[in-house]
Amino acid sequence: MAKPEKCITVEEARDLQNNWKRTRGKEIERGQGYVDTPEFWYSIAELEEYIEYVKLKSGEQGVNNPGLRIYLGAYPSLGQKKSFTTIFITPTMPMGDEKSLNENEGEQVNNYEIDPINESQQGYPPIDY
Repeated sequence: MAKPEKCITVEEARDLQNNWKRTRGKEIERGQGYVDTPEFWYSIAELEEYIEYVKLKSGEQGVNNPGLRIYLGAYPSLGQKKSFTTIFITPTMPMGDEKSLNENEGEQVNNYEIDPINESQQGYPPIDY
């Protein structure tokens, strides 16, 4: 199997994370008063299971080219428990009335008929890349 086109180098990944920490990470820490988590983990099996679920449910809807969108979220602050960042992944489908193949990846809308996935694992303290 060839390396996917959208892969980046380890150095590019480190640069992206360092830029996030210098900009957004510092602002979140200043606003919240603690270091928030910048990384999330799912097992390959969990992701494969969710992708298969999305493909199955999308197929039942007649959606031939589903995608996934990743959102940032935050858990509520409960008592002494801090409000850490989380991510959730939601299915997408081609925009418009046609649920057929759509070559333009930018024209995907959220498919609210299929539940998102959450409950990833986060490192605390955060694990730097």
